[in-house]
Amino acid sequence: MGGPPLIDPVDDADHVRGDSTSLVTLVEYADFACLNCARAFPLLVRYLEEFKGTLRLVFRHFPLGWEHPDSGLAARAAEAAARQGKFWEMHDELFRNPGLLHREALHAHAASAGLDLGRFSVDLDDPSIVARIERDVASGRASSINATPSFFVDGARYANSRNVEGLREAIFDAAMRNTERLLKDR
Repeated sequence: MGGPPLIDPVDDADHVRGDSTSLVTLVEYADFACLNCARAFPLLVRYLEEFKGTLRLVFRHFPLGWEHPDSGLAARAAEAAARQGKFWEMHDELFRNPGLLHREALHAHAASAGLDLGRFSVDLDDPSIVARIERDVASGRASSINATPSFFVDGARYANSRNVEGLREAIFDAAMRNTERLLKDR
């Protein structure tokens, strides 16, 4: 762990996978066009399963448009899916297909995720969706994010976000600390 902490706490507007009563909260700032984020995806899925009931994952957008031109459109696609209650389905679809983020591919991903395609098309171009993404970007900037993926374990920055395998140990350590704290408070 090291570096500036998470500035904005998790709230109801965040995309959360896992139980709100989980012992450990992992916040990820990511870009759907980032290959390192795509490589992290299967490990995060494994950690959610391994630490089921103990870990919750919070996804926040941080599209690096200057580096990944399709990242903003992909983030909008995920938010359009969220309007239909399918953020995580689209999230998973985008990370399983990291090179296919152009508009036509996004419609195919929306179909795979079971979305209403007419509504998806309208929502994809709704300017209010951009405000939701900008909220995450502003939060990331406030927490000194400048690369993706970036992780925070219980609000503490995980120092080596490219070493997603090492993140497992950080999650385990946080779970142990939080368990000890709970037992001590009894």
